[in-house]
Amino acid sequence: MLRQKLNLLIVVLISYTCGCNKITLTETNQREEIRLTDNWLFQYNDTLSTQWEEVNVPHDWAISMPFDKMIDMQEVVVLEDGERVPKLRTGRTGALPHIGKGYYKKELHFNQKDKDKKIFIQFDGAMSHAKVYLNKQFVGTRPYGYSSFEFDLTPFINFNKKNLLEVHLENKPLSSRWYPGAGIYRDVRIVKTNPIYVENWGTYITTSNSTKNTGVVTIKTSVINSLKKKKEGKLIHSIFYNDKRVGEETTALTYQQEKNTNSTNITIDAPHLWSPSTPNLYHVITQVVVDNKVIDSYKSQFGFRTIEFTNNDGFFLNGKPLKFKGVCLHHDLGPLGAAHNYSALKHRLLKMKEMGANAIRSTHNPSDPSLVQLADEMGFLFIAEAFDEWEEPKTENGYNTLWHEWAEKDLVSLIHRDRNHPSLIMWSIGNEVREQTKENGAENTKFLSDICHREDPTRPTTAGFNNWKGAINNGLADAVDLPGWNYKPNLYKRIHKEHPDWKMYGSETASTVSTRGEYFFPAKEGKHKKRPNLQSSAFDLDFPSWGQTPDREFRAQDQNKFIMGEFVWTGYDYLGEPTPYNEEWPTKSSYFGIIDLAGIPKDRFYLYKSKWSQEKVLHLLPHWNWKKGQHVSVHCYTNYDRAELFLNGKSLGVRSKDTSKLYDSYRLRWDDIIFEEGELKVVALDGENNPIAETSKQTAKNPYQLKIDVDREEVLANGEEIVYATVSVVDKNGNLCPRAANLVQFSVEGNGKLRAVGNGNPTSLESFVAPKRLAFNGKCVAILQSSKTQGQFTLTAKADGLKPATVTIQTALSL
Repeated sequence: MLRQKLNLLIVVLISYTCGCNKITLTETNQREEIRLTDNWLFQYNDTLSTQWEEVNVPHDWAISMPFDKMIDMQEVVVLEDGERVPKLRTGRTGALPHIGKGYYKKELHFNQKDKDKKIFIQFDGAMSHAKVYLNKQFVGTRPYGYSSFEFDLTPFINFNKKNLLEVHLENKPLSSRWYPGAGIYRDVRIVKTNPIYVENWGTYITTSNSTKNTGVVTIKTSVINSLKKKKEGKLIHSIFYNDKRVGEETTALTYQQEKNTNSTNITIDAPHLWSPSTPNLYHVITQVVVDNKVIDSYKSQFGFRTIEFTNNDGFFLNGKPLKFKGVCLHHDLGPLGAAHNYSALKHRLLKMKEMGANAIRSTHNPSDPSLVQLADEMGFLFIAEAFDEWEEPKTENGYNTLWHEWAEKDLVSLIHRDRNHPSLIMWSIGNEVREQTKENGAENTKFLSDICHREDPTRPTTAGFNNWKGAINNGLADAVDLPGWNYKPNLYKRIHKEHPDWKMYGSETASTVSTRGEYFFPAKEGKHKKRPNLQSSAFDLDFPSWGQTPDREFRAQDQNKFIMGEFVWTGYDYLGEPTPYNEEWPTKSSYFGIIDLAGIPKDRFYLYKSKWSQEKVLHLLPHWNWKKGQHVSVHCYTNYDRAELFLNGKSLGVRSKDTSKLYDSYRLRWDDIIFEEGELKVVALDGENNPIAETSKQTAKNPYQLKIDVDREEVLANGEEIVYATVSVVDKNGNLCPRAANLVQFSVEGNGKLRAVGNGNPTSLESFVAPKRLAFNGKCVAILQSSKTQGQFTLTAKADGLKPATVTIQTALSL
């Protein structure tokens, strides 16, 4: 059923001035958008069965299924990991059953009024090899699962009758090197327009000639006339800031039979500039007028800002220097899988903002369109990345099989979809592509870079290069506007000296691996370190063969001012690529994240916060539950220069930042403390040894009760809002029990439901959808979802022998 109708603009009566005559425009039926969320039927791998499951879209069919070691086992040589012989990898793509075919169907209804309309279906993404049918007639295909696309349904519709929409998807084996998700995992919409309409992504807005005093907005518009005759009309562009009209321009046009293009300039006085600290946004309402009637309205968002990339002084935004404090983000949402959820994604970005991040690189593919939208609204610089693979294969059935037919189409779709967003500063055409090793590798680089320049000359092209010699010697680094270097902090100075005109940044940095709450002594660097329990140290000193610790990248960034900043691998753990345990089982998710798969910050969160944030940070690690007499390393992540450590009131010495020593430059260390029960406290000191801040760890007693912390207590009653409820096992005094592994049972009553669970353990094979979860190092997470009914819902968490905990969430129709 087509229930939820969202008009982009409803115009009852519009007056405007043309010369000296005042003309009144009246509304006609305009564009409608209808999200197709409810009442889909789904079937996995079997069209002959009569059993269909009712699902909501976005939907990831694999995330609720059991993990399986045998799924997509890959015996491969991963050149990017420095391998030279094949290795058998089990959890590389998340060990979830995403391989196979998925079938979706849904009834659509179109009435007599729709008969004179153009009717389209839009997909923000479908994984993968999508084939769309209406009433058993083939409508179109789009194989790249990350691309957004649109098909015209008009020729296939039965008006005043039931219409059967079918979407067939297939994920092939050996087609990805991480968990790609499965299904219609992003939004789907029906869009109805009049026969003359603004094309999808049909406005291109630039503000390249703007200053703080004057903003010149250039709007290029594509209008389609599907009638078999030309029509005289007008195009009205109205610019709004905070819902106040600040500019308008009307142009007379003759709408031909096919595409009509128009370019309009509008000047805005004293524009409010967009930046991470002031994410000011404008929007344009484009109105198509025929016979004095507004027959289509199209809304586009933009902002005023200038970007400048220099070879010696870094990046400038609005004329001011700004260092990229960026993270790379995969598209899955941990226990929610790849199924897009706006509020869950916003929650993630809020945590990145809290940490001090100001930039995002979407890796390694087109993101959901809401990611760049949120970057606009929340104030993140954004790099949109198109491909992880070109013509040279990394996986047998990867993008190399689509390259020749689809590369230009997929890249153009990404650019047209996202190019109006002020947060977007670069187009990344590839990541660690194997063309770096080919003498003709620059040909594909230039091919894609030229497309970007043609479709959007206002932004530079970039790519993430890990093979620095190959990228330079084979011309790839010269074929992009800005070479990005993956894991090359020790080479920044050399490359700059040899290529002083290049503008450069760290496109992928660190790859530090850690597990929340896992500490190993003594705390020291561990290159590709493996341990029997398949975990990595939370002291943030473990890294794979190609990677580094955060401290090493910090130093390179500080010492090389020409480097524009970094994008850390990764902001969050993601499903797949369980480095360094690629060959061990059970492992099925990454260790790279600053925040774990369930959404709980690791200690590393506070290390980056101490470097990136203006907020004062004093974070002590590890926990304080060890064996009597054990030798323990103690570190403090802080942006204070000096601190004193106390154990049960006895001083264990003062430590000061020392830039002559790498690991004393960005953290304070006491690396051989004899454990005894009690209180471990660190006190920050000013230059005169006065205490100015403190934090402490207590030795926890036996687990006594559960505690619930939620990220918010009131949400919209829209059936989609997500709440993260972190459950901790604590002792009688409220101290976290850092080794607790109690089985926590969840129940929800009221106007909400339990959507997923997690605990951040990369070796856990527990179901993401079961109403229970083992605590991992004292914590686990319940992910809740609102219903469409206003009221409240209550989460109860129970564990045998422990006092239970409850929390109530209010749901409202508006906030």
